[in-house]
Amino acid sequence: MTQISQNIEAAKKASETWKAAFNSGDAKGCAECYEKDATMEAKPFGTFNGRAEIESFWAKIIADGFSDIEYIDPVIESLDDSKAHLSAKWKMNKAHGIITKEIWVLQEDGTALLRDDAFEVLG
Repeated sequence: MTQISQNIEAAKKASETWKAAFNSGDAKGCAECYEKDATMEAKPFGTFNGRAEIESFWAKIIADGFSDIEYIDPVIESLDDSKAHLSAKWKMNKAHGIITKEIWVLQEDGTALLRDDAFEVLG
């Protein structure tokens, strides 16, 4: 397996892990899919820096009854040997929107974590 294909496979697996955590109501599990100093821009809510702020955001969303996220037509492209970019439309039980940028970074252990996340709620 080439480094680029390993990078893309790790991003796919990590994305599935994040969705499973969200859909099971696990905000801590969601936050653990991000690098320690990651940035998440969630329009129109704001920008969240680091795992603690990101976990608080997801905990509130989950507590407000949002669940059942699905990605629609996801596209994952390699940026280099260690980074992959994911974009998609998404929907859940009480909202829908777009993911403009998920930057998944290959870690030393072969897994991927989110470094930069940008999405928008459209309705």
